[in-house]
Amino acid sequence: MTPSTHFTAGNTPDAPRSDLPDLLESLARDLRGIGYTVDGVAGLLGPAAHSALSRDQLVPALIVTEQARHGEPATAALAAVVRLWLLAEPQPAATLDAALPGVRTQGLLELDLVEPATDGLVQAKVDLRPYGWDGTAAESAQGDETQRESSSGGAELWVASDLAAHQRPGVLRHDHVLGIGQASTTLVQVTARRHAARALDLGTGCGIQTFHLLHHAEHVTATDISDRALAFTRFNLLLNAGQLHLDPSDLEARVSLRRGSLLEPVAGEEFELVVSNPPFVITPRTPGEAAADQFTYRDGGLPGDDIVAALVRALPSVLAPGGTAQLLGNWEIPAGTDWAERPQSWASPDADVWFIQREQVSPEQYAETWLQDASEARDRRLYQDSYAAYLDDFASRSVDAIGFGMIWLRRPAGAPVLRRFEEITYPIEQPVGPHIGAAVERADWLAAHDLAAAHLLVAEDVTEERHQRPGAEHPGVILLRQGAGLRRTNLLSTELAGFVSACDGDLSVGQIIGALEALLGGGEDWNGETFRAGLLTEVANLVRDGFLLPA
Repeated sequence: MTPSTHFTAGNTPDAPRSDLPDLLESLARDLRGIGYTVDGVAGLLGPAAHSALSRDQLVPALIVTEQARHGEPATAALAAVVRLWLLAEPQPAATLDAALPGVRTQGLLELDLVEPATDGLVQAKVDLRPYGWDGTAAESAQGDETQRESSSGGAELWVASDLAAHQRPGVLRHDHVLGIGQASTTLVQVTARRHAARALDLGTGCGIQTFHLLHHAEHVTATDISDRALAFTRFNLLLNAGQLHLDPSDLEARVSLRRGSLLEPVAGEEFELVVSNPPFVITPRTPGEAAADQFTYRDGGLPGDDIVAALVRALPSVLAPGGTAQLLGNWEIPAGTDWAERPQSWASPDADVWFIQREQVSPEQYAETWLQDASEARDRRLYQDSYAAYLDDFASRSVDAIGFGMIWLRRPAGAPVLRRFEEITYPIEQPVGPHIGAAVERADWLAAHDLAAAHLLVAEDVTEERHQRPGAEHPGVILLRQGAGLRRTNLLSTELAGFVSACDGDLSVGQIIGALEALLGGGEDWNGETFRAGLLTEVANLVRDGFLLPA
Protein backbone atom coordinates (compact mmCIF):
# COMPACT_ATOMS: atom_id res chain seq x y z
CA MET A 1 0.00 0.00 0.00
CA THR A 2 1.20 3.51 -0.76
CA PRO A 3 1.80 5.65 2.35
CA SER A 4 -0.31 8.78 2.69
CA THR A 5 1.44 12.14 2.29
CA HIS A 6 0.48 15.74 1.68
CA PHE A 7 1.32 16.63 -1.90
CA THR A 8 2.84 20.07 -2.44
CA ALA A 9 5.29 19.38 -5.30
CA GLY A 10 5.18 21.92 -8.08
CA ASN A 11 7.66 20.16 -10.33
CA THR A 12 6.74 16.51 -10.81
CA PRO A 13 8.50 14.60 -13.62
CA ASP A 14 6.40 14.27 -16.78
CA ALA A 15 3.64 16.59 -15.55
CA PRO A 16 2.90 20.32 -15.94
CA ARG A 17 4.76 22.58 -13.54
CA SER A 18 2.77 24.56 -11.00
CA ASP A 19 5.69 26.28 -9.26
CA LEU A 20 5.98 29.16 -11.76
CA PRO A 21 3.20 31.56 -10.71
CA ASP A 22 4.12 34.38 -13.08
CA LEU A 23 3.99 32.07 -16.09
CA LEU A 24 0.69 30.56 -14.94
CA GLU A 25 -0.81 34.03 -14.59
CA SER A 26 0.46 35.01 -18.04
CA LEU A 27 -0.93 31.83 -19.59
CA ALA A 28 -4.37 32.40 -18.06
CA ARG A 29 -4.40 36.01 -19.26
CA ASP A 30 -3.40 34.99 -22.78
CA LEU A 31 -5.97 32.20 -23.03
CA ARG A 32 -8.72 34.51 -21.85
CA GLY A 33 -7.56 37.21 -24.24
CA ILE A 34 -7.95 35.05 -27.36
CA GLY A 35 -11.33 33.66 -26.24
CA TYR A 36 -10.11 30.12 -25.59
CA THR A 37 -13.35 29.21 -23.81
CA VAL A 38 -16.04 26.59 -24.36
CA ASP A 39 -18.16 29.08 -26.31
CA GLY A 40 -15.16 30.51 -28.12
CA VAL A 41 -14.02 27.13 -29.44
CA ALA A 42 -17.60 26.17 -30.38
CA GLY A 43 -17.97 29.44 -32.30
CA LEU A 44 -14.68 28.95 -34.14
CA LEU A 45 -15.40 25.35 -35.18
CA GLY A 46 -19.08 25.63 -35.98
CA PRO A 47 -21.76 23.08 -35.01
CA ALA A 48 -20.68 20.20 -37.27
CA ALA A 49 -16.94 20.23 -36.49
CA HIS A 50 -17.57 20.91 -32.81
CA SER A 51 -19.99 17.98 -32.61
CA ALA A 52 -17.47 15.72 -34.35
CA LEU A 53 -14.76 16.79 -31.92
CA SER A 54 -17.00 15.79 -29.00
CA ARG A 55 -16.98 12.29 -30.57
CA ASP A 56 -13.16 12.38 -30.70
CA GLN A 57 -13.20 12.89 -34.48
CA LEU A 58 -10.52 15.45 -35.35
CA VAL A 59 -10.69 15.79 -39.15
CA PRO A 60 -13.57 18.30 -39.44
CA ALA A 61 -11.92 20.56 -36.83
CA LEU A 62 -8.57 20.25 -38.62
CA ILE A 63 -10.21 21.43 -41.86
CA VAL A 64 -11.95 24.38 -40.20
CA THR A 65 -8.88 25.53 -38.27
CA GLU A 66 -6.62 25.16 -41.29
CA GLN A 67 -8.75 27.79 -42.98
CA ALA A 68 -9.10 29.91 -39.83
CA ARG A 69 -5.37 30.17 -39.20
CA HIS A 70 -5.09 32.29 -42.35
CA GLY A 71 -7.84 34.67 -41.23
CA GLU A 72 -7.91 37.72 -38.98
CA PRO A 73 -5.17 37.76 -36.28
CA ALA A 74 -7.61 37.08 -33.42
CA THR A 75 -9.17 34.14 -35.27
CA ALA A 76 -5.76 32.81 -36.31
CA ALA A 77 -4.53 32.97 -32.71
CA LEU A 78 -7.47 30.94 -31.42
CA ALA A 79 -7.13 28.45 -34.28
CA ALA A 80 -3.43 27.91 -33.45
CA VAL A 81 -4.16 27.12 -29.81
CA VAL A 82 -7.04 24.81 -30.73
CA ARG A 83 -4.78 22.98 -33.19
CA LEU A 84 -2.01 22.69 -30.61
CA TRP A 85 -3.91 21.33 -27.61
CA LEU A 86 -7.21 19.92 -28.85
CA LEU A 87 -6.05 18.50 -32.19
CA ALA A 88 -2.44 17.68 -31.17
CA GLU A 89 -1.13 19.36 -34.32
CA PRO A 90 2.44 20.73 -33.95
CA GLN A 91 2.70 24.50 -34.36
CA PRO A 92 5.50 26.91 -35.29
CA ALA A 93 6.99 28.66 -32.29
CA ALA A 94 6.48 32.04 -33.95
CA THR A 95 2.75 31.32 -34.36
CA LEU A 96 2.40 30.51 -30.67
CA ASP A 97 4.44 33.58 -29.70
CA ALA A 98 1.95 35.72 -31.60
CA ALA A 99 -1.09 33.90 -30.19
CA LEU A 100 0.13 33.88 -26.58
CA PRO A 101 2.33 36.98 -26.29
CA GLY A 102 2.56 36.95 -22.50
CA VAL A 103 3.70 33.40 -21.85
CA ARG A 104 5.17 32.74 -25.33
CA THR A 105 6.57 29.42 -26.49
CA GLN A 106 9.46 29.61 -24.06
CA GLY A 107 7.04 29.84 -21.15
CA LEU A 108 5.05 26.87 -22.44
CA LEU A 109 8.26 24.87 -22.60
CA GLU A 110 9.15 25.86 -19.03
CA LEU A 111 5.66 24.88 -17.84
CA ASP A 112 6.21 21.50 -19.54
CA LEU A 113 3.05 21.92 -21.63
CA VAL A 114 4.84 21.53 -24.99
CA GLU A 115 8.05 20.01 -26.30
CA PRO A 116 10.20 20.56 -29.40
CA ALA A 117 9.20 18.62 -32.50
CA THR A 118 10.80 18.39 -35.94
CA ASP A 119 11.37 21.26 -38.36
CA GLY A 120 11.25 23.97 -35.70
CA LEU A 121 7.76 23.08 -34.55
CA VAL A 122 6.58 22.47 -31.01
CA GLN A 123 4.01 19.85 -30.06
CA ALA A 124 1.64 19.44 -27.16
CA LYS A 125 2.68 17.27 -24.21
CA VAL A 126 -0.78 17.61 -22.65
CA ASP A 127 -4.38 18.24 -23.57
CA LEU A 128 -5.27 21.71 -22.27
CA ARG A 129 -8.91 22.49 -22.97
CA PRO A 130 -11.62 24.92 -21.90
CA TYR A 131 -14.13 23.67 -19.37
CA GLY A 132 -17.02 25.51 -17.83
CA TRP A 133 -20.50 25.48 -16.45
CA ASP A 134 -23.22 28.07 -15.97
CA GLY A 135 -24.11 27.13 -12.41
CA THR A 136 -27.04 24.80 -13.12
CA ALA A 137 -24.96 21.69 -12.44
CA ALA A 138 -24.15 23.06 -9.01
CA GLU A 139 -27.61 24.23 -8.02
CA SER A 140 -28.59 23.03 -4.57
CA ALA A 141 -31.88 21.22 -3.99
CA GLN A 142 -31.77 21.98 -0.32
CA GLY A 143 -30.61 24.59 2.16
CA ASP A 144 -31.37 28.24 2.69
CA GLU A 145 -30.80 31.08 0.26
CA THR A 146 -27.23 31.64 1.41
CA GLN A 147 -26.35 28.02 0.71
CA ARG A 148 -27.86 28.17 -2.76
CA GLU A 149 -25.88 31.27 -3.60
CA SER A 150 -22.64 29.69 -2.43
CA SER A 151 -23.23 26.56 -4.50
CA SER A 152 -24.49 27.87 -7.80
CA GLY A 153 -21.74 30.03 -9.28
CA GLY A 154 -20.61 29.27 -12.83
CA ALA A 155 -17.02 29.22 -14.02
CA GLU A 156 -14.87 29.25 -17.16
CA LEU A 157 -11.75 27.17 -16.60
CA TRP A 158 -8.98 25.33 -18.42
CA VAL A 159 -8.16 21.71 -17.66
CA ALA A 160 -4.88 19.97 -18.40
CA SER A 161 -4.68 16.19 -18.72
CA ASP A 162 -2.73 13.64 -20.71
CA LEU A 163 -3.34 13.44 -24.44
CA ALA A 164 -6.12 10.95 -25.13
CA ALA A 165 -6.08 7.93 -27.42
CA HIS A 166 -7.43 9.88 -30.40
CA GLN A 167 -4.66 12.49 -30.05
CA ARG A 168 -1.60 10.24 -29.87
CA PRO A 169 -0.27 6.95 -31.27
CA GLY A 170 0.13 3.69 -29.38
CA VAL A 171 -1.29 2.27 -26.17
CA LEU A 172 -1.86 4.74 -23.34
CA ARG A 173 0.78 5.00 -20.64
CA HIS A 174 -0.17 3.12 -17.48
CA ASP A 175 -0.02 6.27 -15.33
CA HIS A 176 -2.26 8.13 -17.81
CA VAL A 177 -4.11 11.08 -16.25
CA LEU A 178 -7.63 11.11 -17.63
CA GLY A 179 -9.24 14.32 -18.78
CA ILE A 180 -12.88 15.37 -18.94
CA GLY A 181 -14.75 12.16 -19.71
CA GLN A 182 -18.27 10.83 -19.62
CA ALA A 183 -17.88 9.31 -16.16
CA SER A 184 -16.51 12.52 -14.60
CA THR A 185 -19.26 14.69 -16.09
CA THR A 186 -21.88 12.12 -15.04
CA LEU A 187 -20.69 12.37 -11.43
CA VAL A 188 -20.78 16.18 -11.62
CA GLN A 189 -24.39 16.02 -12.81
CA VAL A 190 -25.65 13.47 -10.28
CA THR A 191 -24.06 15.07 -7.19
CA ALA A 192 -26.61 16.72 -4.91
CA ARG A 193 -24.99 20.05 -4.07
CA ARG A 194 -25.22 21.69 -0.67
CA HIS A 195 -23.00 23.85 1.47
CA ALA A 196 -20.29 21.82 3.21
CA ALA A 197 -17.56 22.84 5.59
CA ARG A 198 -15.35 19.93 4.51
CA ALA A 199 -15.64 17.88 1.31
CA LEU A 200 -13.55 15.01 -0.06
CA ASP A 201 -12.74 14.25 -3.69
CA LEU A 202 -11.55 10.64 -3.55
CA GLY A 203 -9.43 9.76 -6.60
CA THR A 204 -9.26 13.28 -7.99
CA GLY A 205 -7.55 12.56 -11.33
CA CYS A 206 -7.12 15.94 -13.01
CA GLY A 207 -9.38 17.65 -10.46
CA ILE A 208 -12.80 18.01 -12.14
CA GLN A 209 -14.84 17.15 -9.04
CA THR A 210 -12.71 19.42 -6.87
CA PHE A 211 -13.46 22.39 -9.15
CA HIS A 212 -17.20 21.95 -8.57
CA LEU A 213 -16.83 21.25 -4.85
CA LEU A 214 -14.95 24.52 -4.38
CA HIS A 215 -18.11 26.43 -5.33
CA HIS A 216 -20.08 25.12 -2.36
CA ALA A 217 -17.52 23.73 0.11
CA GLU A 218 -15.31 25.77 2.39
CA HIS A 219 -12.44 23.28 2.17
CA VAL A 220 -11.77 20.35 -0.17
CA THR A 221 -9.41 17.44 0.36
CA ALA A 222 -8.43 15.80 -2.93
CA THR A 223 -6.68 12.43 -2.93
CA ASP A 224 -5.09 10.16 -5.50
CA ILE A 225 -2.63 7.29 -5.59
CA SER A 226 -0.81 8.89 -8.52
CA ASP A 227 1.80 11.65 -8.16
CA ARG A 228 1.16 12.66 -11.76
CA ALA A 229 -2.59 12.99 -11.18
CA LEU A 230 -2.00 15.21 -8.15
CA ALA A 231 0.49 17.29 -10.14
CA PHE A 232 -2.09 17.85 -12.88
CA THR A 233 -4.70 18.77 -10.28
CA ARG A 234 -2.35 21.24 -8.60
CA PHE A 235 -1.52 22.82 -11.96
CA ASN A 236 -5.20 23.12 -12.87
CA LEU A 237 -6.11 24.64 -9.51
CA LEU A 238 -3.41 27.29 -9.73
CA LEU A 239 -4.02 28.07 -13.41
CA ASN A 240 -7.66 28.74 -12.50
CA ALA A 241 -7.03 30.28 -9.09
CA GLY A 242 -9.02 33.44 -9.83
CA GLN A 243 -12.15 31.67 -11.02
CA LEU A 244 -11.96 29.19 -8.13
CA HIS A 245 -11.37 31.91 -5.51
CA LEU A 246 -8.04 30.45 -4.43
CA ASP A 247 -5.01 32.27 -3.07
CA PRO A 248 -2.07 30.85 -5.10
CA SER A 249 0.30 31.60 -2.24
CA ASP A 250 -1.87 29.69 0.25
CA LEU A 251 -3.54 26.84 -1.65
CA GLU A 252 -3.82 24.77 1.53
CA ALA A 253 -6.28 27.28 2.99
CA ARG A 254 -8.97 25.80 0.74
CA VAL A 255 -7.51 22.65 -0.87
CA SER A 256 -5.43 19.85 0.60
CA LEU A 257 -3.85 17.43 -1.87
CA ARG A 258 -3.05 14.00 -0.41
CA ARG A 259 -1.31 10.98 -1.94
CA GLY A 260 -2.48 7.53 -0.90
CA SER A 261 -4.77 4.60 -1.56
CA LEU A 262 -8.53 4.74 -1.03
CA LEU A 263 -9.34 6.15 2.44
CA GLU A 264 -5.81 5.89 3.87
CA PRO A 265 -5.02 9.60 3.33
CA VAL A 266 -8.04 10.69 5.41
CA ALA A 267 -8.16 8.02 8.10
CA GLY A 268 -9.74 9.40 11.27
CA GLU A 269 -11.23 12.46 9.53
CA GLU A 270 -14.88 13.24 8.77
CA PHE A 271 -16.50 15.05 5.84
CA GLU A 272 -19.97 16.36 5.11
CA LEU A 273 -19.72 15.39 1.46
CA VAL A 274 -17.61 12.81 -0.39
CA VAL A 275 -17.58 12.37 -4.15
CA SER A 276 -15.62 9.73 -6.01
CA ASN A 277 -15.11 8.53 -9.55
CA PRO A 278 -12.91 5.65 -8.37
CA PRO A 279 -10.83 3.32 -10.54
CA PHE A 280 -13.77 0.91 -10.69
CA VAL A 281 -12.99 -0.91 -13.95
CA ILE A 282 -12.96 -4.68 -13.48
CA THR A 283 -9.63 -5.90 -14.88
CA PRO A 284 -8.07 -9.40 -14.93
CA ARG A 285 -5.39 -9.81 -12.29
CA THR A 286 -2.16 -11.70 -13.03
CA PRO A 287 0.39 -13.34 -10.68
CA GLY A 288 3.26 -11.04 -9.80
CA GLU A 289 1.46 -8.00 -11.18
CA ALA A 290 3.03 -4.67 -10.23
CA ALA A 291 1.33 -1.29 -9.88
CA ALA A 292 3.22 -0.16 -12.99
CA ASP A 293 1.33 -2.82 -14.99
CA GLN A 294 -2.04 -1.25 -14.15
CA PHE A 295 -3.83 1.71 -15.69
CA THR A 296 -4.02 3.79 -12.51
CA TYR A 297 -6.82 6.06 -13.77
CA ARG A 298 -9.26 3.16 -14.03
CA ASP A 299 -7.78 0.08 -12.35
CA GLY A 300 -7.78 -0.15 -8.56
CA GLY A 301 -5.62 -3.28 -8.48
CA LEU A 302 -8.22 -5.45 -6.71
CA PRO A 303 -9.97 -8.47 -8.23
CA GLY A 304 -13.48 -8.19 -9.66
CA ASP A 305 -15.61 -5.42 -8.18
CA ASP A 306 -13.82 -5.46 -4.82
CA ILE A 307 -12.77 -1.81 -4.97
CA VAL A 308 -16.37 -0.62 -5.22
CA ALA A 309 -17.46 -3.07 -2.53
CA ALA A 310 -14.67 -1.82 -0.24
CA LEU A 311 -15.66 1.82 -0.72
CA VAL A 312 -19.38 1.20 -0.13
CA ARG A 313 -18.53 -0.57 3.13
CA ALA A 314 -15.94 1.95 4.30
CA LEU A 315 -17.21 5.37 3.20
CA PRO A 316 -19.69 5.82 6.08
CA SER A 317 -16.69 5.78 8.42
CA VAL A 318 -15.41 9.09 7.02
CA LEU A 319 -18.80 10.80 6.91
CA ALA A 320 -19.91 13.25 9.56
CA PRO A 321 -23.40 12.60 10.99
CA GLY A 322 -25.79 13.50 8.17
CA GLY A 323 -22.90 13.47 5.68
CA THR A 324 -23.36 11.98 2.22
CA ALA A 325 -21.20 10.22 -0.34
CA GLN A 326 -21.83 9.86 -4.07
CA LEU A 327 -19.82 7.70 -6.42
CA LEU A 328 -19.92 5.74 -9.64
CA GLY A 329 -19.19 2.04 -9.91
CA ASN A 330 -19.36 -1.32 -11.65
CA TRP A 331 -20.68 -4.51 -10.09
CA GLU A 332 -20.59 -8.09 -11.26
CA ILE A 333 -23.86 -9.98 -11.79
CA PRO A 334 -23.28 -13.75 -11.39
CA ALA A 335 -25.41 -16.08 -13.50
CA GLY A 336 -28.84 -16.78 -12.02
CA THR A 337 -28.83 -13.76 -9.66
CA ASP A 338 -30.55 -10.39 -9.62
CA TRP A 339 -28.24 -7.43 -10.28
CA ALA A 340 -28.92 -5.93 -6.85
CA GLU A 341 -27.82 -8.94 -4.77
CA ARG A 342 -24.14 -8.01 -4.59
CA PRO A 343 -24.71 -4.28 -3.92
CA GLN A 344 -27.21 -5.19 -1.19
CA SER A 345 -24.58 -7.36 0.48
CA TRP A 346 -22.13 -4.45 0.61
CA ALA A 347 -24.45 -1.88 2.16
CA SER A 348 -24.31 -1.36 5.93
CA PRO A 349 -27.70 -1.68 7.64
CA ASP A 350 -26.75 1.42 9.64
CA ALA A 351 -26.39 3.62 6.56
CA ASP A 352 -28.85 5.12 4.11
CA VAL A 353 -28.14 3.70 0.66
CA TRP A 354 -29.44 4.20 -2.87
CA PHE A 355 -28.12 2.34 -5.92
CA ILE A 356 -29.34 3.20 -9.42
CA GLN A 357 -28.21 0.82 -12.15
CA ARG A 358 -27.98 2.76 -15.43
CA GLU A 359 -26.55 0.11 -17.75
CA GLN A 360 -25.91 -3.63 -17.95
CA VAL A 361 -23.51 -5.24 -20.46
CA SER A 362 -22.16 -8.69 -21.27
CA PRO A 363 -18.55 -9.72 -20.47
CA GLU A 364 -17.74 -9.43 -24.19
CA GLN A 365 -19.09 -5.88 -24.43
CA TYR A 366 -17.25 -4.93 -21.25
CA ALA A 367 -13.92 -6.24 -22.56
CA GLU A 368 -14.35 -4.44 -25.87
CA THR A 369 -15.16 -1.12 -24.18
CA TRP A 370 -12.12 -1.02 -21.94
CA LEU A 371 -9.63 -2.45 -24.43
CA GLN A 372 -10.70 0.27 -26.84
CA ASP A 373 -10.46 2.86 -24.05
CA ALA A 374 -6.73 2.29 -23.64
CA SER A 375 -6.12 1.82 -27.40
CA GLU A 376 -5.03 -1.75 -26.82
CA ALA A 377 -6.76 -2.68 -30.09
CA ARG A 378 -3.80 -1.06 -31.90
CA ASP A 379 -1.66 -4.07 -30.94
CA ARG A 380 -3.51 -7.06 -32.38
CA ARG A 381 -1.75 -9.73 -30.34
CA LEU A 382 -2.13 -7.75 -27.11
CA TYR A 383 -5.81 -7.20 -27.92
CA GLN A 384 -6.48 -10.90 -28.46
CA ASP A 385 -4.64 -11.96 -25.31
CA SER A 386 -6.27 -9.25 -23.18
CA TYR A 387 -9.76 -10.02 -24.53
CA ALA A 388 -9.34 -13.71 -23.69
CA ALA A 389 -8.05 -12.80 -20.21
CA TYR A 390 -11.20 -10.71 -19.56
CA LEU A 391 -13.49 -13.56 -20.54
CA ASP A 392 -11.52 -16.11 -18.48
CA ASP A 393 -11.58 -13.79 -15.47
CA PHE A 394 -15.35 -13.30 -15.61
CA ALA A 395 -15.93 -17.01 -16.23
CA SER A 396 -13.89 -17.89 -13.12
CA ARG A 397 -16.57 -16.14 -11.02
CA SER A 398 -19.54 -17.21 -13.20
CA VAL A 399 -20.19 -13.58 -14.10
CA ASP A 400 -23.04 -13.29 -16.59
CA ALA A 401 -23.19 -9.47 -16.85
CA ILE A 402 -21.68 -6.28 -15.45
CA GLY A 403 -23.73 -3.36 -14.16
CA PHE A 404 -22.81 0.31 -14.06
CA GLY A 405 -24.50 3.00 -12.08
CA MET A 406 -24.69 5.65 -9.38
CA ILE A 407 -24.34 5.12 -5.64
CA TRP A 408 -25.57 7.44 -2.89
CA LEU A 409 -24.71 6.82 0.77
CA ARG A 410 -25.42 8.70 4.00
CA ARG A 411 -24.41 8.33 7.60
CA PRO A 412 -27.77 9.15 9.19
CA ALA A 413 -27.98 11.37 12.23
CA GLY A 414 -30.73 9.04 13.49
CA ALA A 415 -32.20 5.81 12.17
CA PRO A 416 -31.74 5.01 8.43
CA VAL A 417 -34.73 5.95 6.28
CA LEU A 418 -33.61 5.04 2.75
CA ARG A 419 -32.55 1.68 1.33
CA ARG A 420 -33.25 1.53 -2.38
CA PHE A 421 -31.91 -0.51 -5.31
CA GLU A 422 -33.46 0.28 -8.67
CA GLU A 423 -32.73 0.12 -12.39
CA ILE A 424 -33.27 3.21 -14.55
CA THR A 425 -31.87 2.70 -18.05
CA TYR A 426 -33.91 5.28 -19.98
CA PRO A 427 -32.79 8.93 -20.46
CA ILE A 428 -33.16 11.17 -17.42
CA GLU A 429 -32.95 14.92 -16.95
CA GLN A 430 -29.47 16.31 -16.36
CA PRO A 431 -28.22 17.62 -14.06
CA VAL A 432 -30.14 15.17 -11.88
CA GLY A 433 -28.30 16.09 -8.68
CA PRO A 434 -30.97 18.54 -7.47
CA HIS A 435 -33.62 15.86 -7.95
CA ILE A 436 -31.51 13.31 -6.03
CA GLY A 437 -31.30 15.82 -3.18
CA ALA A 438 -35.04 16.50 -3.32
CA ALA A 439 -35.80 12.75 -3.24
CA VAL A 440 -33.73 12.37 -0.09
CA GLU A 441 -35.60 15.29 1.50
CA ARG A 442 -38.91 13.57 0.70
CA ALA A 443 -37.72 10.33 2.30
CA ASP A 444 -36.77 12.29 5.41
CA TRP A 445 -40.16 14.05 5.38
CA LEU A 446 -42.04 10.73 5.18
CA ALA A 447 -40.05 9.39 8.12
CA ALA A 448 -40.82 12.46 10.24
CA HIS A 449 -44.53 13.02 9.47
CA ASP A 450 -47.88 11.30 9.82
CA LEU A 451 -48.79 10.86 6.16
CA ALA A 452 -52.49 10.37 6.88
CA ALA A 453 -52.68 13.88 8.36
CA ALA A 454 -50.75 15.53 5.53
CA HIS A 455 -52.17 17.58 2.67
CA LEU A 456 -50.66 16.86 -0.76
CA LEU A 457 -50.38 18.48 -4.19
CA VAL A 458 -49.58 16.95 -7.58
CA ALA A 459 -46.08 18.02 -8.72
CA GLU A 460 -46.11 20.51 -11.60
CA ASP A 461 -44.20 18.24 -14.01
CA VAL A 462 -46.63 15.32 -13.61
CA THR A 463 -49.11 14.33 -16.34
CA GLU A 464 -51.66 11.53 -16.58
CA GLU A 465 -52.27 9.20 -19.51
CA ARG A 466 -55.35 7.01 -19.96
CA HIS A 467 -55.56 4.21 -22.50
CA GLN A 468 -58.65 2.21 -23.34
CA ARG A 469 -59.95 -0.07 -26.03
CA PRO A 470 -62.33 1.57 -28.55
CA GLY A 471 -65.84 1.47 -27.14
CA ALA A 472 -64.70 0.53 -23.63
CA GLU A 473 -66.51 2.25 -20.78
CA HIS A 474 -63.42 2.65 -18.60
CA PRO A 475 -59.67 2.97 -19.31
CA GLY A 476 -57.69 -0.22 -19.08
CA VAL A 477 -54.41 1.53 -18.28
CA ILE A 478 -53.81 4.74 -16.29
CA LEU A 479 -50.25 6.07 -16.20
CA LEU A 480 -48.70 8.89 -14.18
CA ARG A 481 -45.58 10.36 -15.80
CA GLN A 482 -42.88 12.76 -14.59
CA GLY A 483 -41.51 15.26 -17.07
CA ALA A 484 -38.40 16.13 -15.00
CA GLY A 485 -35.75 14.52 -12.81
CA LEU A 486 -35.72 10.74 -12.99
CA ARG A 487 -38.76 10.82 -15.29
CA ARG A 488 -40.53 7.90 -13.67
CA THR A 489 -43.76 6.33 -14.88
CA ASN A 490 -46.24 4.84 -12.40
CA LEU A 491 -49.09 2.47 -13.27
CA LEU A 492 -52.16 3.50 -11.26
CA SER A 493 -55.04 1.48 -9.95
CA THR A 494 -58.50 3.03 -10.22
CA GLU A 495 -58.51 4.02 -6.55
CA LEU A 496 -55.00 5.48 -6.70
CA ALA A 497 -55.94 7.50 -9.80
CA GLY A 498 -58.96 8.80 -7.91
CA PHE A 499 -56.74 9.74 -4.97
CA VAL A 500 -54.28 11.67 -7.16
CA SER A 501 -57.08 13.58 -8.86
CA ALA A 502 -58.26 14.80 -5.43
CA CYS A 503 -54.82 16.08 -4.31
CA ASP A 504 -55.36 19.83 -4.46
CA GLY A 505 -54.21 20.52 -0.89
CA ASP A 506 -57.68 20.97 0.59
CA LEU A 507 -58.30 17.52 2.10
CA SER A 508 -55.86 15.45 4.14
CA VAL A 509 -54.60 12.08 2.90
CA GLY A 510 -56.77 10.33 5.48
CA GLN A 511 -59.87 12.27 4.42
CA ILE A 512 -59.39 11.41 0.74
CA ILE A 513 -58.84 7.73 1.54
CA GLY A 514 -61.98 7.77 3.69
CA ALA A 515 -64.01 9.27 0.86
CA LEU A 516 -62.72 6.65 -1.59
CA GLU A 517 -63.54 3.87 0.86
CA ALA A 518 -67.11 5.16 1.19
CA LEU A 519 -67.40 5.33 -2.60
CA LEU A 520 -65.81 1.99 -3.49
CA GLY A 521 -66.38 -0.10 -0.35
CA GLY A 522 -68.98 -2.70 0.46
CA GLY A 523 -69.56 -6.30 -0.42
CA GLU A 524 -68.82 -9.57 1.35
CA ASP A 525 -65.10 -9.63 0.60
CA TRP A 526 -64.44 -5.98 1.36
CA ASN A 527 -61.75 -5.33 4.00
CA GLY A 528 -61.60 -1.65 4.89
CA GLU A 529 -58.41 -1.92 6.91
CA THR A 530 -56.56 -3.65 4.06
CA PHE A 531 -57.86 -1.07 1.58
CA ARG A 532 -56.74 1.89 3.69
CA ALA A 533 -53.32 0.43 4.51
CA GLY A 534 -52.63 -0.54 0.88
CA LEU A 535 -53.65 2.83 -0.49
CA LEU A 536 -51.62 4.67 2.14
CA THR A 537 -48.53 2.64 1.12
CA GLU A 538 -49.10 3.49 -2.55
CA VAL A 539 -49.50 7.17 -1.69
CA ALA A 540 -46.24 7.07 0.28
CA ASN A 541 -44.49 5.66 -2.81
CA LEU A 542 -45.85 8.51 -4.95
CA VAL A 543 -44.52 11.04 -2.43
CA ARG A 544 -41.16 9.26 -2.27
CA ASP A 545 -40.88 9.38 -6.07
CA GLY A 546 -41.96 13.01 -6.34
CA PHE A 547 -45.35 12.62 -8.04
CA LEU A 548 -47.06 14.07 -4.95
CA LEU A 549 -45.60 16.77 -2.71
CA PRO A 550 -46.49 18.15 0.72
CA ALA A 551 -48.78 21.17 0.36
